[in-house]
Amino acid sequence: MFALVDCNNFYASCERVFNPNLQYKPIAILSNNDGCVISRSDEAKATGLPMGAPIFKWESYCKHHGIKVISSNYPLYGDMSDRVMKILGQFTPDVEVYSIDEAFLQFKGFDQFDFRDYGTQMRTRILQWTGIPTCVGIAPTKGLSKVANKIARKFLKETQGVYVIDSEEKRIKALKWTPIEKVWGIGRGLQQKLKATGCVKAYDFTQMNSELVRKKYSITVWKLQQDLLGKPTIELDEERNKKAIATTRSFEYTYDDIENIKERIATFAVNCAEKLRKQKHSCHMIIVLLRSDRHKKDVEQHRVSKTVILPHPTNSSLIISKCAVEAVKTIFKSGIKYKRAGVIVTGLVPEDNFQLDLFSKQDPKHKPLMDVIDQMNQKYKSNRVKLANQDLERTWKMRQERLTPKYTTNINDIIVVK
Repeated sequence: MFALVDCNNFYASCERVFNPNLQYKPIAILSNNDGCVISRSDEAKATGLPMGAPIFKWESYCKHHGIKVISSNYPLYGDMSDRVMKILGQFTPDVEVYSIDEAFLQFKGFDQFDFRDYGTQMRTRILQWTGIPTCVGIAPTKGLSKVANKIARKFLKETQGVYVIDSEEKRIKALKWTPIEKVWGIGRGLQQKLKATGCVKAYDFTQMNSELVRKKYSITVWKLQQDLLGKPTIELDEERNKKAIATTRSFEYTYDDIENIKERIATFAVNCAEKLRKQKHSCHMIIVLLRSDRHKKDVEQHRVSKTVILPHPTNSSLIISKCAVEAVKTIFKSGIKYKRAGVIVTGLVPEDNFQLDLFSKQDPKHKPLMDVIDQMNQKYKSNRVKLANQDLERTWKMRQERLTPKYTTNINDIIVVK
């Protein structure tokens, strides 16, 4: 059996854990730089506030409906997510973290278990230990567990947040209830194609000829169909190393001076280097991106990138940062107001297994230095040790005018009980 555990309105729930005054109040969470709405509580949804609403257009609407608008607090959400996932690991060793607020679980050898009771135990423990409400869907396959989770969420009072598809009758009933556009893995383009064939519900999809589905669409779509038929075809994903690592961000304001942009590029490059070392890889190539504000049609636009081929693979923050900064200096154009930049490292190879160069190699002091920096930053849970060309105060510069405290990741923001 598989389970999908999904945190209800995760970002809003995280805020409510530390501010009980927000319970049962409409909440909207904003994207980076306080741009648009990316998460809403059920109460905010009920007012008609749409997902993706630009806050500058909906500010008065939110005030009128008493919607509490909050900047994204990613350190808090990431820490709370980590806590939830660790709790799930107590119920089974087979856990696939699907997103910041979702995880698939597989139960091998649990044949004698009462899965409804087991799902209730998971939900209760997460709520008790973190304050985050969840819904649990359990079924014979990953695809069906997604459907079961939607039923648990939709009919919260009737299911008490846990729904188990453990019979053929329940499977068919659930699929006949589920619209085809709500099926996990079926995107907008595929929806239109399926609806054109008369496929309106998930059950209709399962009644299509399997061989035809495989030939007409893809092996992935066929696997999904088999999963919905109750035949386990989609397995838990194994954690794989990335083939490229990117750090791209929009700035809090537009920058037209090279010094600010050099600092941002240096920070992005260091972040990529840290991810490389965590993955135990080195890179052959660095790509630096620079973009103007595409939303401002009345000013000159500039979109440019620069690729740097390294003489030898490296994961040293010193080398990657230096090369990235030198690259951005060559593509920077005076008079342009830049809004976004990024650094991508690619051509990845294992750090202990690559072709040596007879005439060029990395300074041997870099590796022990990077190891010490990583250990210190990991110990203090923050990027305390930085390069001199980075901003020592902030790593990510974003407009966050409605930011709540980092209750669990910053010692100065920990709640004090009086």
